[in-house]
Amino acid sequence: MTCNLDDIIKSSGKILLLSHMNPDGDTLGSMCAMYSMILNRFKKKADMNVVSSIPLNYKFLPNVEKAQRYYDKSLVYDLVISLDVAAIDRVLDSKILFDKAKVSVNIDHHKTNPKFGDYQIINPNASSCGEVLYDYFKEHGWEIDKDSAVCLYTAIMTDTGNFRFENTSSNCLRAAAELVDKGAHPNSIYKKCYETKTKNFVMFQNYCVNNAVFLDDNKIAYTTVYKKDLEKFSAGDDYTDGIAETLRAIDTTEVSFVAKEVDSKLTKISMRSKGIDVAEICGKFGGGGHTFAAGCTIKAGVKDAAAKVLREIKL
Repeated sequence: MTCNLDDIIKSSGKILLLSHMNPDGDTLGSMCAMYSMILNRFKKKADMNVVSSIPLNYKFLPNVEKAQRYYDKSLVYDLVISLDVAAIDRVLDSKILFDKAKVSVNIDHHKTNPKFGDYQIINPNASSCGEVLYDYFKEHGWEIDKDSAVCLYTAIMTDTGNFRFENTSSNCLRAAAELVDKGAHPNSIYKKCYETKTKNFVMFQNYCVNNAVFLDDNKIAYTTVYKKDLEKFSAGDDYTDGIAETLRAIDTTEVSFVAKEVDSKLTKISMRSKGIDVAEICGKFGGGGHTFAAGCTIKAGVKDAAAKVLREIKL
């Protein structure tokens, strides 16, 4: 079904924007960009919902301080828009707000997205949700303001690994260039996203990498993270971000993953690869993502969950 955001937003009073759990630069940048666009184009203020703490390195995003972690679940919004949410359960109990909304819109770029919601704006060929939004805004004549440009550039830059991942395309590079023209400063945004880390963050990541296990002639690299490890370093949910990429960067590694304890019977998996489809592997456990970057949650302890993933890896 064709999604005309102009008509939908014009006819909506109370609007909510949703980001996914353990928010990254794409979901936060996309959410804040949409907030700014709705404010400037329609003169309406949307609510923003984050279900996990906002990482320190993304607190510079314009208007991100307006995002809240909790909302009255009895509220019924006229419109709820999810941004960069590959599966609706990734918004945790905020799913209630999405399901109860008079109109729901799903904006995303993950190929495994099941197309939930009343309307969808999904492009699995886009590098990021930020790129999906940029293309939509350009196509429909929405004027991108400076705040939105900063947010969209952040979304695209972080989901392409600063324009070095395989999802970097000529289209997203053209988008980035135009966003720079509209006020996004690459050097400043890069420093805030990649060079704003606490000592504990760096020490924790080094600890996890040092404890990595290598198998199959070093083609498989993985590390396990327990709650006690997180507590030792006073680590937040975002402290494991980038560890799978670090392990993948090793010249012999073909596939890497991090198995992080949620509780004694639940483990979060973050996978990366250089060639095999890890979205397919994660899909077997109800997860998904991109061909070379995906994740899932497995109902098992860390050791058992890691073993289950290892059994599915075929090199």
